[in-house]
Amino acid sequence: MKVIAVIPARYASTRFPAKLMQDLGGKTVITRTYEAAINTNLFDDVFVVTDSDVIFNEIVSHGGKAIMSIKEHESGSDRIAEAVYNLDVDIVINVQGDEPFIDKDSLSKLIQVYKNDDKGEVDLASLMSEITDIQDIENPNKVKVVVDQSGFALYFSRSVIPYPREKNPEVRYMQHVGIYAFRKQALLDFYNLPMKSLEASEKLEQLRYLEFGKRIKMVETNHVGIGIDTPEDLEKAKSLF
Repeated sequence: MKVIAVIPARYASTRFPAKLMQDLGGKTVITRTYEAAINTNLFDDVFVVTDSDVIFNEIVSHGGKAIMSIKEHESGSDRIAEAVYNLDVDIVINVQGDEPFIDKDSLSKLIQVYKNDDKGEVDLASLMSEITDIQDIENPNKVKVVVDQSGFALYFSRSVIPYPREKNPEVRYMQHVGIYAFRKQALLDFYNLPMKSLEASEKLEQLRYLEFGKRIKMVETNHVGIGIDTPEDLEKAKSLF
């Protein structure tokens, strides 16, 4: 089973333009993330896929592997699908370019899902973490997920799911941690499928997979990650680094 990591990296960012090219301990954020993925020793190969000459040259100049996007893409999955179309690979893991503090244990759990999947029932695997703070539960920027008894995703939403019509102390609220492990074919299928109403409404690409019958295995983790979305996040990252 050949497993690779792909890091989608856009130069433009609404909240923090050029964030991936900011300095973090003497190297750019995207280079730190690329090196962190390499250093896990979990992958047969690691690529950055980007629409930016600046990011492409940054990775290549440091001896890394980068792929230029040919088309414009609305989602990370589309960008990755185009990049891996002609690659000989079984499992593709999406590593976020703005999260240089990679958790090796969580990624190992995602890879193990496929090693245990003798029947080929899993199309995607992803991470979730329990949240208990009511502000997080009600925050539309914190995507929630509900799963069945086997850990497969039933639905993702920016709304509160399940809705607490009656207080139930046994209900756990799970936040989706947006790191995916795809079977290559599931990723290519996504690339060729149209956006439907649920995805368009919630603006969550994982709903396209569910709407077309793909199965997403969720794995619980205590590691949420440290994303660099604002200048303040970058300062926090520098202090941790």
